[in-house]
Order: sequence, then structure tokens, then C-alpha cells
Amino acid sequence: MRDPARILVVDDVPDNVEILRMRLESLGYEIVTAADGEQGLAMAHEAQPDLILLDVMMPGIDGLEVVRRLKADRSLPFIPVIMVTARTTPKDVVAGLEAGGDDYLAKPVDHAALIVRVRAMLRIKALHDEIQEMNRQLEAKVAAQVDELQRVGRLRGFLAPQLAQAIVSSGDEKILENHRREVVAMFCDLRGFTSFSETAEPEDIMAVLAEYHGAVGPLIRKYEGTLDRFTGDGMLVFFNDPLPCEDAPDRAARLAIEMRDAVASLVPRWQKRGHRLGLGIGMAQGYATLGRIGFEDRFDYTAIGAVINLAARLCAEASDGEVLVSGRLAAAIEAISEVEDLGERQLRGMARPASVARLRGVRIVPEMGARE
Repeated sequence: MRDPARILVVDDVPDNVEILRMRLESLGYEIVTAADGEQGLAMAHEAQPDLILLDVMMPGIDGLEVVRRLKADRSLPFIPVIMVTARTTPKDVVAGLEAGGDDYLAKPVDHAALIVRVRAMLRIKALHDEIQEMNRQLEAKVAAQVDELQRVGRLRGFLAPQLAQAIVSSGDEKILENHRREVVAMFCDLRGFTSFSETAEPEDIMAVLAEYHGAVGPLIRKYEGTLDRFTGDGMLVFFNDPLPCEDAPDRAARLAIEMRDAVASLVPRWQKRGHRLGLGIGMAQGYATLGRIGFEDRFDYTAIGAVINLAARLCAEASDGEVLVSGRLAAAIEAISEVEDLGERQLRGMARPASVARLRGVRIVPEMGARE
């Protein structure tokens, strides 16, 4: 509401308009006027007053029809209307209120009654406007929160929750655009899964995958790895992107060992059900091109490059319970791990032999915390 409040006086008798104008201006209000119902409707749209004093008996469109149109017009904000009438029988008052009037004044207008009713209606107007503003702010806040939740939901598909939240809080998703960075890539999948899936019932396959994912998923979150994708029993996880971490090789090594041990604890249960399954892991360190791919409503965040292919080939080479790492990664983690140099191997699909090592274990250190 304005300060001072703007009041529209609508009356076809100039003397009545002038009396109301002088009385209200003496109280500090801004006054605009209209000489009949048509002008009153036009002025209501043009001036957007905070209160209307509306004569009932006017030629053409009377006050009752004017207030009906005002209250039905959704383009207008809430404007309280005081019906000013010489007809003060209960029937006339009820007719004015039913048409949409908020209060009434009897003619001739008593000055004290005028002041009381105008102030009361303006208090209602001020309260209504305050509530409307609160509602607008609440709607904007809810819309922003919904947008944030949607963005977090999209990002959580391939990022650790704390990283997704950090990106959304910063309001900057540029780090998800295509770029080149050194990463540690990890491929893992279940040994024997192909033959198992060819003979097992679909319900058994889904049950095994649920147990497998349930065991390794929390570990990926624990070490804040970026989960690229699931491909049945296989998955790709990489470190040092989209947010950098100086200890990416260490995180990857510790995750690999914990994943190996977690799946090993499931193997006896699977064997009792006649399933011969195990886990193989391959990891490599090198440069990759990373970024968001896909289309509207369905995006993935992925990595492409020779380091990804090498990790995949090492995974295919690994036997049950084995973690094979590239020579470069083995050198990066030698201070915290036990590695066995296996020399060079010709990996399937690779043009040249690759230096390979077996990761046997990692030294115990205090639990790794989240990145800041």
C-alpha cells in the first residue's frame, strides 16, 4: 500500500466529491476522483487506488454494478470499497455488501464515521498487501528450493551427495562442461555374471545386483567417487573430477580394497544359492576428457580417453578378488599400499603392452574425511 494512501472517490454530484476530497486530503491522503461509474472503472485501472469511496445511485452504471465488475476483475489487486448511499435500510445495505462492497457510509456523510471507516479499510488493505507480499516471497522461496532439489537430484545421479550439494549451493555448473583433467578411473564388474545371467531367473539376477550395489554404493559415496554409470554388474567410478582432490590415487586404492572385501563377504551367501560370482577391479591414472552428455531431462556425466579404456581392459583381465592397476597408478600409491609388479602385459584391445601391478592391500590410516 502507498504512503500516503491513494483514495478514489466516485460520485456524480460534484459537491459530494469536493466535500469528500477536502476532508480526506486534510487527513493526508492522496485523492483521485471520477464523475460516474464508467469513469470510476477506468480510474480504478489507471490509478490502482488503495481504497474506493463509491456512490450507489449514479446514472448509467450504478454503484452496485461498478463494485460487481471491480471485484470480478482479476487484473485488479484487492481494493476495499466503501459504498456511500442515502439508502440505509437493511435491505439496501445487504444489497451493497452482496454486490461486493466491504463497508458502507450513509449520506450525508458524518466526518467521524468517515475517518473511522476509511482507517479501518486501509488497515485491512495494508494487512492484505503484507500477506500478499509474504505469499510472493514464500512462492519464490519454494520455487527456488524446488529448483535446487531438482538440480541436486540430477547431479546426485553421478556425484556424491555432498558434491552435488556444493555445486548447487555455489550456483555454478560450469565445472560440468567439457574439460580435460587427470583422473583415476576404476572399472569393476562381477566375474561369472554373464553365465549366471544366462541361466538364472530374472528375480535372482535382480536380487544379486541389489545386494552388490547395496554393498559397494555406500563405499563410493564414502570416498566421494564420481559414479559414471551402471552397466548391469559393471560400473565406472573416477576421482579428481568434477571437483579436484589431491589424494585421488589414495582414495581410489582404499575404495578398491573395501569394495573387494565387501563383495567377498557376499560370496558365501551367493554360493549357498548356487551362484558362482566374484569381483574384478581395474584401475588406471591418466588424462581424460570429461563433461555432461545427453539431452533435456536425461544427462550423464562421463569421461572419455585412453585412461578409461586401460582401466576397462585391466578390469577384464582381473580374476576373482583381484585388483589390477596401471604402472603409473602403482607408483602413485606405493607409499600407502602393497603392490606387486606384474611387468608388462598385452591387454585385449590395446595396441601396445601395458605395465601392470596387482594391488594387494592398503595400510590402515584414520578414516578418510570429506573434501571441503
